[in-house]
Amino acid sequence: MHELKDKRVVIMGLGRFGGGVGAARYCAKHGATVLVTDLLGEKELTESLAKLEGLPIQYRLGGHETADFTKADLIVINPAVDLRNNQYLHAAKTAKVPTTTEINLLVERLPDRGHTIGITGSAGKSTTTAMIAHVLTAAYGESRVHLGGNIGGSLLDVVDTLTPDDWVVLELSSFMLDTMLHFSPHICVVTNLGDNHLDRHGHLDAYVRAKKTIFRYQNHEDRAVLGPSVSDWRFDCPAVAIIEDEPIEEELLIPGEHNQLNAALAATACESAGVVRAKAIKALQTFPGLPHRLQLVATHNKVRFYNDSKSTTPESAMLAIESFEPHNAHLILGGYDKKADMAVLGRYAAAHCAGVYTIGHTGSAIAEAAKGEAKHCPVRSCGLLEVAVQEAIKAAKPGQAVVMSPGCASYDQFDNYEQRGRLFAEFVLRYTGDE
Repeated sequence: MHELKDKRVVIMGLGRFGGGVGAARYCAKHGATVLVTDLLGEKELTESLAKLEGLPIQYRLGGHETADFTKADLIVINPAVDLRNNQYLHAAKTAKVPTTTEINLLVERLPDRGHTIGITGSAGKSTTTAMIAHVLTAAYGESRVHLGGNIGGSLLDVVDTLTPDDWVVLELSSFMLDTMLHFSPHICVVTNLGDNHLDRHGHLDAYVRAKKTIFRYQNHEDRAVLGPSVSDWRFDCPAVAIIEDEPIEEELLIPGEHNQLNAALAATACESAGVVRAKAIKALQTFPGLPHRLQLVATHNKVRFYNDSKSTTPESAMLAIESFEPHNAHLILGGYDKKADMAVLGRYAAAHCAGVYTIGHTGSAIAEAAKGEAKHCPVRSCGLLEVAVQEAIKAAKPGQAVVMSPGCASYDQFDNYEQRGRLFAEFVLRYTGDE
């Protein structure tokens, strides 16, 4: 465990999702001399900086200085920081300065690994994570269940108060897993696998290796719950592997067969945590869903509008398409280019949707692929989200749906997927006249 008292700790990347804030706050409260450094400036980090107000923390914003890294006792790296060819981290390594991450600071301080559940996958991991926390809360009470990791926030704020009876549920991204040291959750869940984040990992094999880190340190007393597309991972898993490939039959509050499969994975994981399956499924039927994940934001003239901004991979967008009847959804696609193959998504959308409207950097490529498949599906390259919403509203008929499920990250036109989702809802209300 990294000692913090009287150590010079550099937080590399404050970020806007809570992990950097949690690490900075924790280190400062435990006696470290903390310097936060970020390539972003004060304006872009206003919300995060406000959460650290009053703490004895120094800041270097709008850029990094090599000396900060070579003179530190410990560097805490934000998961968003690209480790490849990073001159500052190379300088730190040369100076033999140790590095860690917010998630490593957390897991090395947990009171009982036997009460941890970790969830990863290319699509559905946030929803499955929240489902598991929802079921455990219904079974054991809110005070005994703690949700963290990539889903947002930081459990470092409460780690010192956790007891061995508390359950910790962690969504774990490939970036987090890539740097996780000597820890695997007692119960691991892998929803699925697609070619995601190849802009960062370089190739699919590296991405797969990062994902498989989730069960690297498990043993025969642990459990791994695997979705159908990763069922063969059981051969690499040291834990008892459970393959879950049948969606639950019970109706949920959120649409889509993929969510019924997510629910099956969640129910199986909760069984391993001591919850009777029937009670787990009953609790899942009250799960309201998460913001930006097939979230119903409006109904106008019998047209339903869904915000699925958290859809940042082609696989997640195709799952959203499958949530609706064929040729029912008017789909808004496109965004930041993560070097995934978008042609398959474009063709699939054109074959199954009532209309396709593309935006962002990948929009042109998606539209070109979609037009090659489109027979009765209009395809419009809109560029901007606002234009796409206007076009979809004009085309949608009563009984149909307008769905923003981009299948891409948001960084080309938006600060994050939350901003993209909020703007979608704003444009819907504005152009339907329901503001």
